[in-house]
Amino acid sequence: MPQRIAFTIETPAGPRTASLTYERRGAGEPLLLLHGIGHHWQAWEPVLDILAAERDVIAVDLPGFGASDELPEGCPYDLSTVGHVLGAFTGALGVERPHVAGNSLGGLLALQLGKEGLVRSVTALSPAGFWSEGERRYAFVTLRAMRGAARSMPLPVIERLSRTPAGRTVLTGSIYARPARRSPEAVYAETLALRGATGFRETLDAGGSVRFRDDLPTVPVTVAWGSRDRLLLPRQGVRAKHTLPGARLVRLPGCGHVPMNDDPALVARVVLDGSR
Repeated sequence: MPQRIAFTIETPAGPRTASLTYERRGAGEPLLLLHGIGHHWQAWEPVLDILAAERDVIAVDLPGFGASDELPEGCPYDLSTVGHVLGAFTGALGVERPHVAGNSLGGLLALQLGKEGLVRSVTALSPAGFWSEGERRYAFVTLRAMRGAARSMPLPVIERLSRTPAGRTVLTGSIYARPARRSPEAVYAETLALRGATGFRETLDAGGSVRFRDDLPTVPVTVAWGSRDRLLLPRQGVRAKHTLPGARLVRLPGCGHVPMNDDPALVARVVLDGSR
């Protein structure tokens, strides 16, 4: 059952209150899960129970996404600020240096948390930030088109599309290799999450100049990429390996940009191995 927590963060204007929604399951070493832009914590639902068998799993809605509040007024949606918020969030939960796994934007944030020494290990699934300028523009155009479509379609149309395999492909084919496997209820909910994401524009604007260029020699890092990722192309994984020479680079055969639903068993194994 999702929970909500409010906590204090330091901002240039002084202390402010942030509030995030999260799902917590399982027992063991803590594992923080971070979703991609426009998504919500439920992106991890296909692997949550597998992970919770070995970990204290905390899947969070990022600021301005899902059921979480926007950042306080005046706070930018850049890596440093959101990383600081996530550090304050885990502190408010009484969790010290969790393992972290993230997808897309969440993968980039996971690497940022590793850079800041806030986590024990990092697993990044198709992380943002290893693109060429042309690849970044392509990804941003695709994301804006997905957002525009989600906001322009009447709710009954979204509901009807989510009922059929072809319709689920229309709605989510850019991020899943096997969109027809996603349940109608999940596709409908995540399309509404994209439609209502109050932090979408600010997050995308903040990511326009982002390139991750830092090695993380003191933190175990796993980078995994779906072989059928159509949003952030798999060749970006090779760039990530050059930037992070000590990282384990894993290929996810047959998986798209959000691989948790395409092959839950494989993704869960990669995440658990990365956090051992």
